[in-house]
Amino acid sequence: MSGYSRSPRIIKGGLVLIEPDSGQVRRVISLQYNPDSLSRTLQAQQIGEGADRAEVLRLKGPAVETFHVEAEIDAADQLEFPDQHETVVESGIAPQLAVLESLVNPSAHDLLSNNALAAAGTLEIAPMESPLPLFVWGANRIVPVRVTEFSITEEAFDPALNPIRARVTLGLRVLSVDDLGFNHKGGSVFMAYLQAREKLASKAATVGFDALGIGGIP
Repeated sequence: MSGYSRSPRIIKGGLVLIEPDSGQVRRVISLQYNPDSLSRTLQAQQIGEGADRAEVLRLKGPAVETFHVEAEIDAADQLEFPDQHETVVESGIAPQLAVLESLVNPSAHDLLSNNALAAAGTLEIAPMESPLPLFVWGANRIVPVRVTEFSITEEAFDPALNPIRARVTLGLRVLSVDDLGFNHKGGSVFMAYLQAREKLASKAATVGFDALGIGGIP
């Protein structure tokens, strides 16, 4: 019997953390289960209300896009085979949650370093730069983001009070070339994302006026 299966391989959504300057990958975070829905909002960047009439249809830059994702993390499957998942037996899903928390927290090392600089009398201390998250939802949707919302609801615990099931909510704001510039690694990723959306739009079927119940534009 061969190991061939007709079942499609399930592609998981997730995040890739890269160095802002070099683009070097620091960590890949995959969602255990893909959420049932993905909410998106796009807000056009238009000229202000007092703009000249000739400017009313002009766009100042890419739309401000946000994602809202609700994901589930559950240790039940791993706990059925404790010999193969010692970390889950010891800590539940706390390590997975800690990885996600690192998206919104500076590292302890950076905090201590800045504190040492302040104690040494450094007058100006630059804010700590975190890795750049790329939201990945299939091969055609890879986009730089900033985490704007993060919440965790822990729903079940083991005898040591380690969480073994939780729901996570992530709010993500897309970072465009307006935020990063064209020469930034994230800027080039955004442009590839925008071009991929335009390519998809070109594949959409076109219709005639009759589909709208009109003969033409007056």
